[in-house]
Amino acid sequence: MLWIHWWNLVLELRSACSRTRTFLWLTVALAGMTVRRDMAGVTSVIRSLGLGASCYKRLLDFFHSDALDIERLTARFRELVFAVHPGILRINGRVVAVVDGLKVAKSGRKMPGVKPLHQSSGSNTKPEFIRGHSCQAIAILTRCLSTVVALPLVARIHEGVVFSNFDRSTLLDRALTLLESLRLPGPLYLVADAYYAAGKIVRGLLERGDHLVTRVKSNAVAWFPAPPPDPGAPKKRGRKPKYGAKVNVRSLLDGAFPLCRAKSPVYGERDVEIEFVVADLLWRVAGVLVRFVAVRHPHRGRILLMSSDLSLTPLQIIEIYGMRFKIELSFKQSLRTIGAYVYHFWMLEMDPLKRRDGDQYLHRKPRPYRDAVRRKLAAYHRHIQLGIVAHGLLDILAALHPSLVFASFGSWLRTIRPGIAPSELVTATALGNTLPEFLADRRQHCIFKNFLRDNIDLDRAEGTRLVA
Repeated sequence: MLWIHWWNLVLELRSACSRTRTFLWLTVALAGMTVRRDMAGVTSVIRSLGLGASCYKRLLDFFHSDALDIERLTARFRELVFAVHPGILRINGRVVAVVDGLKVAKSGRKMPGVKPLHQSSGSNTKPEFIRGHSCQAIAILTRCLSTVVALPLVARIHEGVVFSNFDRSTLLDRALTLLESLRLPGPLYLVADAYYAAGKIVRGLLERGDHLVTRVKSNAVAWFPAPPPDPGAPKKRGRKPKYGAKVNVRSLLDGAFPLCRAKSPVYGERDVEIEFVVADLLWRVAGVLVRFVAVRHPHRGRILLMSSDLSLTPLQIIEIYGMRFKIELSFKQSLRTIGAYVYHFWMLEMDPLKRRDGDQYLHRKPRPYRDAVRRKLAAYHRHIQLGIVAHGLLDILAALHPSLVFASFGSWLRTIRPGIAPSELVTATALGNTLPEFLADRRQHCIFKNFLRDNIDLDRAEGTRLVA
């Protein structure tokens, strides 16, 4: 039954493909990403489903083919999520979206977009400097039982290749463009880290009726609104002052403002008391009045938060930003469980990159060369987006059928806690364990099942196990 539910969800993506055979290869890619146990690119998809050797070339052609419209696939997946997921998180009637960057290590000298990157993360598992692809991703927060999950919707490579020397767009511009392309229903709160605390983001969101909740850097400054003019004072020439006294935001906790205490609303914390100060100040980089919240946590130290929505209470701002880390967990699942970023597509005719080469400027290259680079980047984006779709399908199944997932898990967990939703790994394992039963059941007609049976290689152990 779990695979039948999965197949019914995948059927909603049919309109993203121009032909039925393209849709079948899309389904093969989604199923292979879901049940594979290793991260060896397209090879692991072939191995996990026990397919014949000829399918390897067909899958490579599928990722490079225009028959799969990547923008239509993204739109159909977004519609599917909002139509069937029972736990879209909303605060004040607004969807909560999270944006963040992801740097994926790639050492290929003939891979467009690969460049030296700096990682500022404090994790000791990440080197400070790598070569790879710089992506930006957007996810929405969903609730499954008592668990909050960041369900990814889209990710794109946003650095490394410059097709026009007149292009002056920054990563912030591309993040706003990516958000607009999603066309999320209704207004939203966008949660981001300090990199996105910029006037360009605030103004872009306010034009759309959305708001930003973010952390600001420790050296952030703001201004009080200018006091009203004295009615008895003589009038001066020029416009009226807008900005009053200057304030260092980190000084809000120094005692000049009233200190409030409350129980921490941060996700997963209990019996923790925090101290905070709230002040509505003018932020010059955005030119509007925003709400700053300076928080002192007994274990995590100080943090400075900002919201462009003045109707949010300080505790709501702290609660919303406290769920930003969920997109980091989403990246972990996409990398290690799904393998959305483990593509290995080379461009043979590309000029090999040197170790210290940065962005690749292609405005002087001939048109066939630029078109070949665009085709290769489109293949990367199809692989990433299909991995995101496979990831999202696991989250939807875990939200709709948690009991069925655990019943089909067929393995051992040290603790299965009531009220905690199954993870992506548990759901993927359940699908992998029940795939042979799904293929053997002839009571349910399914074109994907027949297509898979026709391409299984019975001379290999994986194919024999699936049809045994």
